[in-house]
Amino acid sequence: MSPTITKSHEYYQDQVNPSPGTAIEPSAGAIAQGFAQGPNSSPLPKAFQPLTIRDYTIKNRIWVSPMCMYSSEDGYATDFHFAHYSQYAMHGAGLIMVEATGVLPEGRITPNCLGIWRDEHIGNLSRIVSHAHKYGAVMGIQLGHSGRKGSTIPLHLYGTRPTLHATDSEGGWPDNVYGPSPIAYDNQHYTPREMTIADINAAQQAFADAAVRADQAGFDVIELHGAHGYLIFEFLSPLSNQRTDKYGGSFDNRVRFLVETIRKVRQVWPQEKPLFVRVSATDWVEGGWTEDDTVALAKVMSVEGVDLIDCSTAGNDPRQNIPVAPGFQVPFATVVKKQVPTILTGTVGIITKPGQVNEITEEGKADVVFLGREFLRNPSFVLSAAHELGAYVKWANQYERGQVKIKHSYA
Repeated sequence: MSPTITKSHEYYQDQVNPSPGTAIEPSAGAIAQGFAQGPNSSPLPKAFQPLTIRDYTIKNRIWVSPMCMYSSEDGYATDFHFAHYSQYAMHGAGLIMVEATGVLPEGRITPNCLGIWRDEHIGNLSRIVSHAHKYGAVMGIQLGHSGRKGSTIPLHLYGTRPTLHATDSEGGWPDNVYGPSPIAYDNQHYTPREMTIADINAAQQAFADAAVRADQAGFDVIELHGAHGYLIFEFLSPLSNQRTDKYGGSFDNRVRFLVETIRKVRQVWPQEKPLFVRVSATDWVEGGWTEDDTVALAKVMSVEGVDLIDCSTAGNDPRQNIPVAPGFQVPFATVVKKQVPTILTGTVGIITKPGQVNEITEEGKADVVFLGREFLRNPSFVLSAAHELGAYVKWANQYERGQVKIKHSYA
């Protein structure tokens, strides 16, 4: 006689309400076993208060920052990507932003970067999104174009050769690197050709087409990558944009490429779905893009339907002088939040402690916090932060036995 088969698969994978990382009231049993001291505080620590953007309520404010993984072939997501992003969903991240994903093959940073320039890319991405949704994660994807910083080698090869050039034989595109102006980032990157108006129109349309594919893959949020010296930011900064036509010169002209791209994306991206933009809030170079420029841009983007500005810095000029320290980029998000209350703000950069996250959110320095390297070190950061901040949150059913105890008891 065969043993009775239970629906354990459905219980463990499909019963996810509330989902991991959601603040819940501990049961009497959880308190007795030492998993909680008592009921959650009211109000909850701000890091664990939900945030609603358009039709989406995100369960906490600790989000996974987009991080290049250099693990794709011909733009396709792989089993690595499935495992990589699933771990954050299962461990309670409120929102997971998939890494910079090229809207064109030459829009990738390296030949090993993700892509979304063809319909065939949708299937593998959809598998990742579908699994993460089972654990209540809101899934975002960062759409990017590398511009003059394209056709380079992956990070793990840095220092192994004189330049960062990815050649034709390595899958690079040395003859199709372009940007606003024919100015190389440095002598380790290719010198780009100056984009024509046709090139500009094609790149903008590629962002819109990628947005359609992102929607078809099931993504909830798009973030346009307008930071770190890639194509969008190359247009923003006068250091990399020395055009004399309507896309260069004045502030209004330099932001035109991004504004037109936002409009094209917003037209095809469902109105109920949020749209973010990541920017470098400063070049950290005299004569470059400034904090005041970022505030002015935030005002424009708010009117154009952007819901959140993700404030990073730098990456556009090797002369940058960055005062690196824990939370060094937080003040930029704070300034935008104070001066442009119609747009939400996110911050990123050497934020490694739960106390930092809660201070930033509690004190209104930013609405949300993106973590990068700290999530690589500790995919369970959300759960450990909840323990440290005294918030009781749901764990994935499979991992409940691993909850940290405040006291040890066999009750």
